[in-house]
Amino acid sequence: MEQSGSRRTAREVLQALPGHVRADVLRRLRRRGRPLALRDITVVDAGMLKRAVTAASLGNCMEWFDFGVYSYLAAVIGKVFFPNVGTGVQVLASFTTFAAAFLVRPLGGLYFGPLGDRIGRQKVLATTMLMMAASTFAIGFIPSYETIGIAAPILLLVCRMVQGFSTGGEYGGATTFVAEYSPDRRRGFLGSWLDFGTFTGYAAGSGIVTLLNATLGEVTVESWAWRLPFLIAGPIGVIGLYIRLKLEDTPAYQEQLDAHDREMSEQKSGGGRLKEVGVIFTRHWRAVLICIGLVLLYNVTNYMVTAYLPTYMTESLHRSTTTSDLLVLSSMALVVALITFVGRASDRFGRRPVYLIAAVAQVVLAYPCFLLIRQDGWVLPLVGILVLAALLAGFAGPTAATLPALFPTAIRYGAMGISFNIAVSAFGGTTPLANAALVEGTGDLMMPAYYLMISGVIGLVAALFLKESSLLPLKGSQPMVDTEEEAKELVDTSELALNQMNARGSGQ
Repeated sequence: MEQSGSRRTAREVLQALPGHVRADVLRRLRRRGRPLALRDITVVDAGMLKRAVTAASLGNCMEWFDFGVYSYLAAVIGKVFFPNVGTGVQVLASFTTFAAAFLVRPLGGLYFGPLGDRIGRQKVLATTMLMMAASTFAIGFIPSYETIGIAAPILLLVCRMVQGFSTGGEYGGATTFVAEYSPDRRRGFLGSWLDFGTFTGYAAGSGIVTLLNATLGEVTVESWAWRLPFLIAGPIGVIGLYIRLKLEDTPAYQEQLDAHDREMSEQKSGGGRLKEVGVIFTRHWRAVLICIGLVLLYNVTNYMVTAYLPTYMTESLHRSTTTSDLLVLSSMALVVALITFVGRASDRFGRRPVYLIAAVAQVVLAYPCFLLIRQDGWVLPLVGILVLAALLAGFAGPTAATLPALFPTAIRYGAMGISFNIAVSAFGGTTPLANAALVEGTGDLMMPAYYLMISGVIGLVAALFLKESSLLPLKGSQPMVDTEEEAKELVDTSELALNQMNARGSGQ
């Protein structure tokens, strides 16, 4: 291809790319043996992309609306469903029911993940939305222990288990869905909207509980008003289900429909699911371990701030419910404000540097943060909580773009569903229960700080082994761009790079 005087040379074009992108371009060209053509590049439909991000984010919003409500009502739920035990045991019983949902999350991931790889992401995400909304809505109708006795906590547990099972297919599918719709250059920014939905939902749920406590009083909330936030889940779920049913499946998944059709007989017999799980743990075990480490880092901090801190401050530090709720709600506002900026930064500077900086900061700052949280008044505790919130945003921002990039398209939903939920169930969802038990058992109010420091070290190790994926196509997928102009630029770049490679090979 002739080069005009205004066009940069191949060396200049490649040198302008980040190192990991340049290496990936050259590796792909060596394997392909020809430059990219326009048919090799997917131009994203802007309208469908917006709907995909909105639909996925709304599902996460629904999931975390429930978590915000449950976390802020943990003490109330303990009194309503476990009235015949002491206050400390009530809190532990409430968090045990909270954690029980996480026991079935891996089962949900094991079921919905491979299913999403076989029948499509959109169908499974519609199903998980329906299950989440229905089970959350049902909690609002469960009679108290005083009315139906032991059946009350059993019904609560059943609803939480249904929530956990459906959630097992939600986050892995939602991250896969958004990642497979996003242009390579903006995957971090667009993926961060998924967790923007997460913390918006949590803030909405916790904000409603705070408002109820402030306006109606704790006695009225314990009597009947605790049901109101759960009942709001019904309308939210209907809206989310409608949006998800209007979506098309992702371009990356549609590329593989023919391969899926050829294997339908095997999949119908159940062999496809077992085969996929085997492939995940035998061929992709390194990616699974990295995924678990990063999810542990993110979710221990997440559940520490969102699920445990409200109860820690009321039960262990003896602050008023309203003060504690407002402090944590302020931290959620900061996360919501920061998260998309962190996502954009991960596109510009890389996912790996963002994780490394945030993990080191957590190891260094966790102890001082909890020292501040324990101080009298509200100014110093607010500073400590806001620092934890900034760390949380550092983990949440790049996650939805980083984790799907660890796995190829054919097994992405399944691998994400299984790896993510193993980590969340074993380490994230148990964080409130573990820390409540540690503080209760040892009397050491700094136990949560040590817990965060350990998670920071584990996450740091995982981030050190993480390969940079920003600006690159997902494994097994075509390059994805926003416009036809970008596609043409990418074709030109690949032609120039191939010319340079051929010139080097011929000794010119």
